[in-house]
Amino acid sequence: MEKLKQLGQPGGSACRKGLGEGLRRVAALLLALGLSVGLAACGDPVGQRAGKLKVVSSVNQWSSLARDLGADRVEVTSIVGRVSVDAHDYEPTTQDMAKISQADVLIVNGAGYDSWASKSVDSSKTKLVDLAQVSGIKEGANPHLWFSAHARKQAAQAISKAYESADAAGKETFAQGLKSWQAKEQKLEDRIARTRSRTNALTYAATESVADYLAEDLGMKDLTPRGYRQAAANESEPTPNDIKDFQGLVGQGKVAVLVVNTQETNSMTEQIIVSAKVGQVPQVDLSEQMPVGYQDLLAWIGDLQEDFAKALK
Repeated sequence: MEKLKQLGQPGGSACRKGLGEGLRRVAALLLALGLSVGLAACGDPVGQRAGKLKVVSSVNQWSSLARDLGADRVEVTSIVGRVSVDAHDYEPTTQDMAKISQADVLIVNGAGYDSWASKSVDSSKTKLVDLAQVSGIKEGANPHLWFSAHARKQAAQAISKAYESADAAGKETFAQGLKSWQAKEQKLEDRIARTRSRTNALTYAATESVADYLAEDLGMKDLTPRGYRQAAANESEPTPNDIKDFQGLVGQGKVAVLVVNTQETNSMTEQIIVSAKVGQVPQVDLSEQMPVGYQDLLAWIGDLQEDFAKALK
């Protein structure tokens, strides 16, 4: 029995040694795994996005606002960005559809202006911001919202709210972006108010309703012949009498200014322009999409309101 004990002692010692070594290895492995998990958690806190918000704007008029509000936490692209393209009838390409499907936030103008964009979005993956809807503008109404001070302010608040919902960690950045943009908007409205002191109650006629909201902010009165106006709004052809009424209005100098949408000109609008020159009616040209050379919506509108001021001196 004593021999057996003596024989067993070395083996028992080796076994215990092996077991201790194994336990140490397991402990070291668990420690390493725990450290890795901890580091991963530190690198990606709850609510922290790995990258920038992907923001898609259906038209370029709203893309500068989207960038101002999101600063370096957003990556903004627009689908329609050329003055040669009519957003009403635009047909999105495969690439456009891919951009929309990958967007965290999709900004659409609404009011029937860009229905192709809102119809393309998967609301379960992308936050849709309909700017007409948040501004209280229904489909069928004038969709050129970016020219309205009220609509711009409502749009800014809605976009900022969507950003915060999609990226809670950027709340302070988005709040600061909104505050800074509102200060810029107020400066623009102050300029418009000064111009309004000269344009209030003056009359205008327009080949399309593009600038109506801006003219309204300037206190101006629209005298565009009703038949022509309705035809333009419905994208149908005005009757010969509608065109005659318009030519007579500007040809006799019965309005203070003629507003022309340069994106939609044809032989009919050229006739109206010629009549306006006969009646010595000054002309203000503008487009729906933000022209090349402008990167900021407010800067563009600021220049346009100045065009009205110069034309009406």
